[in-house]
Amino acid sequence: MEKKVAKRLQGLLSKIDSNRTYDISTGVSTIKTLASAKFDETVELALKLGVDPRHADQMIRGAVVLPHGTGKKVRVAVFAKGLKADEARNAGADVVGDDDLAEDIKNGNLNFDMVIATPDMMALVGKVGRILGPKGLMPNPKTGTVTMDIAKAVTNAKSGQVNFRVDKKGNIHAPIGKVSFTEDKIKENMLELVRMVNRLKPASAKGKYIRGGILSLTMSPSIKLDSQELMDVK
Repeated sequence: MEKKVAKRLQGLLSKIDSNRTYDISTGVSTIKTLASAKFDETVELALKLGVDPRHADQMIRGAVVLPHGTGKKVRVAVFAKGLKADEARNAGADVVGDDDLAEDIKNGNLNFDMVIATPDMMALVGKVGRILGPKGLMPNPKTGTVTMDIAKAVTNAKSGQVNFRVDKKGNIHAPIGKVSFTEDKIKENMLELVRMVNRLKPASAKGKYIRGGILSLTMSPSIKLDSQELMDVK
């Protein structure tokens, strides 16, 4: 098995130049040639940012609705009551509740990919924050997942919203589609994400903002992107 993996990896590495920095268009066309799994691999973008996440004003966090979605079926849970709960169900939420939903989460039932809540539910959501937080599921106003406009939030989540946040080392990782997507769709999704990241550049960030970009598939080696071109995406 290890020999098969090594042979597959060597074959993929032969298709790329590890010393080269690819422009966005060439990077996208190249990454599509690296598909090798028996499933539809996810295209992933990683950005190295010139920020210090230890400072609150440099903790980059946001959300963007990719124009062509992620290619993944997103299961949405909503904390809401009354009319807002009905609004969530009508918009296509998979799970809707309040105390019962919190209890399910405490019991380990996390059959969803995103959590949305109305502001009045956040005290309840906070009680399961220790479970949701480490899994990146905690609702946050900055990502549009704490809102009174439940219908819009659910629709965005279902149609390809990607939430992102910088890690301790200043990196952002996000899916931007599937390898089966056309080059144009992958590129447009990438540009939409990069545009949002650029928009969130903090005034206090010093030096180069986007210091590196990496494009990869679930099962592929990565290729380096031109960081200056990424910074110029407005």
